[in-house]
Amino acid sequence: MEKTLSQYDAELNKCRDIFLKKTKDYGTAWRIMRPTSVTDQMYIKAERVRIIEETGENKVGESVDGEYMALVNYGIMGIIQLEVSKDEGLDVEYGKVVGWYDQHAEKARSLMIRKNHDYGEAWRNMRISSITDLILQKLLRMKQIEDNEGQTIISEGLDANYLDIINYALFALIRLEEKN
Repeated sequence: MEKTLSQYDAELNKCRDIFLKKTKDYGTAWRIMRPTSVTDQMYIKAERVRIIEETGENKVGESVDGEYMALVNYGIMGIIQLEVSKDEGLDVEYGKVVGWYDQHAEKARSLMIRKNHDYGEAWRNMRISSITDLILQKLLRMKQIEDNEGQTIISEGLDANYLDIINYALFALIRLEEKN
């Protein structure tokens, strides 16, 4: 588990670094996005990865790693959008955003530790393409939950799905790093 934590933290730190640099460049313009838009943006990223996996072609030139990192960061944005009131506004102080990011990244990490214990690191034996498919499945479920105005009968809510996607994307990043 120590190896996993070290790898997880390294990949998460790369994602965090990108998020914070983009926050310095763009501010918190993403606060304008409704959770449904965040979900759709994540769907676009995951679908692009799947198409590249299936065709072997990458005509845009942006890396698959970058798309998984975007899934991590959009996942954290999505949780923030669910939890933080619109009254907070669009232009949020940098330090507050850093705190939100770290809080939700820690939630994802804690969940990963618990699930990794129960599942015995099964993700290490999965194909990266299967991880992509699981992310897409979660996103389709989320779209259905959103279309049902957040109402579920037995299923987890949007926040739990965001956390799972964050972790699956980090697992994919770890697996990709191990291939290099």
